[in-house]
Amino acid sequence: MIEFLLTSDAIIALLTLTFLEIVLGIDNIVFISIAANKLPEHQRGKATNIGLLLAMVQRIVLLFFVSFLVGLSKPFFSLENSWIELHISWQAIILFVGGLFLIYKSTSEIREKVNTPEHDEDQVRGKKITSLSQALTQILIIDFIFSIDSILTAVGMTNGLHPNHNYTLVLMIIAVVISIIIMIGFANPIRKFIEKNPSIQMLGLAFLILIGFMLVTEAAHLSHTAFFGNQVGAIPKGYLYFAIAFSLFVEFLNYKAAKRKQKAN
Repeated sequence: MIEFLLTSDAIIALLTLTFLEIVLGIDNIVFISIAANKLPEHQRGKATNIGLLLAMVQRIVLLFFVSFLVGLSKPFFSLENSWIELHISWQAIILFVGGLFLIYKSTSEIREKVNTPEHDEDQVRGKKITSLSQALTQILIIDFIFSIDSILTAVGMTNGLHPNHNYTLVLMIIAVVISIIIMIGFANPIRKFIEKNPSIQMLGLAFLILIGFMLVTEAAHLSHTAFFGNQVGAIPKGYLYFAIAFSLFVEFLNYKAAKRKQKAN
């Protein structure tokens, strides 16, 4: 276990996944803050911290469930003819459906943030909250919605890193715990930075589209799908890491250029 966690692939996956969990968790923090701000001031901090801890617990429980399903790799249906061959397992179905969901959810989020950026926040603001229990119930629902993206992203980033699913499960749990701890400790500074640099969150959503596409191809590969004798191959994780690192480097250069321009003016 320790040997795996110390490998370069595991460390890169951990760092990348933790970063994505934080960036994609910003909306979660915003909605939790909106719900908590309806409470008396002395309860707001408590509600926010409990909300984030609930998010962590929910994600870990869902990780166990999804990891179990992904481990069901034995095919239960096969199809073979002159032009297509596939052997479907629950693992392939979860990855395929999860990939399509990430692509749909990410493109929808990008469109919504461009056209109606305040829509979801207005909906949360419109709900009446008069007690801590009501706030925590609302936060629990919000956490569950955001946990789905988080879990599918974690599966996409770690699937295939090790043949033992328990190893990758531990890696995903570590990333979730680290990201929640960072969000609890630095929620406001992170939120303010993202608000000043909204392209970071757009990048995070764009990365989800990449991860979703990779999950779809991974599902085809694991179900041994072949078209006219040509089998679908898996996309190496290194391509994904390089795309994310390169995009972040370009974003960093844009950030530095914008800072210098502001100072010059």
